[in-house]
Amino acid sequence: MKPSGEDRAARAGGPWEECFEAAVQLALRAGQIIRKALSEEKRVSTKTSAVDLVTETDQAVEALILSELQERFPSHRFIAEEAAAAGAKCVLTPSPTWIVDPIDGTCNFVHRFPTVAVSIGFAVNQELEFGVIYHCTEERLYTGQRGRGAFCNGQQLQFRETDLSKALVLTEIGPRRDPATLKLFLSNMERLLRTGAHGVRVIGSSTLALCHLASGAADAYYQFGLHCWDLAAATVIIREAGGIVMDTSGGPLDLMACRVVAAGTREMATLVAQALQTINYGRDDER
Repeated sequence: MKPSGEDRAARAGGPWEECFEAAVQLALRAGQIIRKALSEEKRVSTKTSAVDLVTETDQAVEALILSELQERFPSHRFIAEEAAAAGAKCVLTPSPTWIVDPIDGTCNFVHRFPTVAVSIGFAVNQELEFGVIYHCTEERLYTGQRGRGAFCNGQQLQFRETDLSKALVLTEIGPRRDPATLKLFLSNMERLLRTGAHGVRVIGSSTLALCHLASGAADAYYQFGLHCWDLAAATVIIREAGGIVMDTSGGPLDLMACRVVAAGTREMATLVAQALQTINYGRDDER
């Protein structure tokens, strides 16, 4: 008896394996474009604030990724950073949905600081199925597929476990720089340092910060003001490396809530969450 289509898909790695392979190839192609453009002159515009930047490369890379995916998977839906900035709605339906950040770390990219990445996540039935993140300058490809592990350039990733008093914690500032927001941001850093954490780092790319967690280079991450396209792919990688991704309230992750805590254990994530004061950035699906 011939195997069914479903059986063949399972043997090949699951029903979304073709989508996963497409994401990998597109991330690598996009990475080449970004790597070349990093040292070139750039036309820079702003979005929600003077520090929320976009370049022609962000737009070109997003157009490349979306056009290729739309041609191959015409029934799928898309959420992408620059499309959202232009007014597209961020709605996660049960349909297969691609969640794309063409350049995570645009401010780094503008300043030729090499911590930049392409991020492609994929969800079905509002459940994240896989994530692909490519660190363009270091040529590190991070991948995670639900139930199949997380990897960097083929090497399996696994969290390390430690106490908050010995942790290296990562975060990002977010686009708001008004006095009240900055006061809360700095207060949150102070609160974590008072727990005895070894340090708090800001690297300018939330997706790569989360990949550092998954690879054991850091121990916890939190942020207010990140978006679903910053978080989708990295969430799969974190979970498949054995870590926890949750809301800063301590509840389950809400991909649209613009806030997150991640760590190797729920205990660590909870301790970080309890130390934080909330900075309200609204929701992606209410913009």
